[in-house]
Amino acid sequence: MSEEISVYMFLGFLESGKTKFIQETLEDERMENGEKTLLLVCEEGEEEYDPHLFKVKNVAIEYLENEADLTQETLNALARKRRCDRVLVEYNGTWLLQSFFDAMPEDWVINQMMTFFDSATFLNYNRNMRQLVFDKIQLTQMVVFNRFKGEYEKTEYHKVVRAISRRPDIVYEYIGGKAEFDDIEDPLPFDVNAPVIEIEDGDFALFYRDVAEKLDTYIGKTVRFKGMAAVNKKVPAGYIVLGRYIMTCCEADIAYDGFAVKCGKKASEVKTRDWLYVTGKIMYEYNSVYRSKGPVLIAEKLEPAEKPEQEVATFF
Repeated sequence: MSEEISVYMFLGFLESGKTKFIQETLEDERMENGEKTLLLVCEEGEEEYDPHLFKVKNVAIEYLENEADLTQETLNALARKRRCDRVLVEYNGTWLLQSFFDAMPEDWVINQMMTFFDSATFLNYNRNMRQLVFDKIQLTQMVVFNRFKGEYEKTEYHKVVRAISRRPDIVYEYIGGKAEFDDIEDPLPFDVNAPVIEIEDGDFALFYRDVAEKLDTYIGKTVRFKGMAAVNKKVPAGYIVLGRYIMTCCEADIAYDGFAVKCGKKASEVKTRDWLYVTGKIMYEYNSVYRSKGPVLIAEKLEPAEKPEQEVATFF
């Protein structure tokens, strides 16, 4: 066995097109490179695999029906049994990704994630099972909307994906096989090239995520935003943390996220839950708040502020 085993994950709900895509992938002779492949199927739908059509040799199919069986011991045993070099995972749409991450052996490395949705049911799933939709989009590199129809409004699908992540490519695959990449422009609601980047109350969650994803864009830039202060023993002297409670997908995952702000003597005047406007320059420095390097605001101005109408920031 190789030192590292490459893992390719195919996510989505039942009947979303995962099996069809994996079948076609294994029928592509360009995928044959001599590696032994383990196809781990965590969900069985109406469509079944036909190994006789595989152009890729040495493919072993294993089924994992229960989430309780998703353990590091099980996955290690399957890897030893099949002596695999790579793993293709058809993941169960009702299992959270964290279950797989917790069970993943140390020598397994995720190379790619793709997420598939049936366009006819996607918006309904998002309304009623948003946590699972969020879970399958947050880390993926590509979202494929299968069985797309001309009468569907692309912007509805686009907005759901972009509210979760700006990273993945989005593909609309029509009945009949035609596929189109999403080309909808998605400008930020604030000007990152302005002398002072002004962040409105409703845009804080998007701003916080964009800084996390594209920190290089913001280093050296001056920003102004409103936040709720946090001060405790973990925050070094002369600093406060300023941020917001952010809801990423549902009420169960609301968490406080904020930036370390260097404000000198003024820090001693700030109490936890004070609402403040900060104007400051973003630098990349070590701070014990992060336990590593991270975005630190060098405050130029700190002003009292009124609590916003909506205290919890969201992406949608």
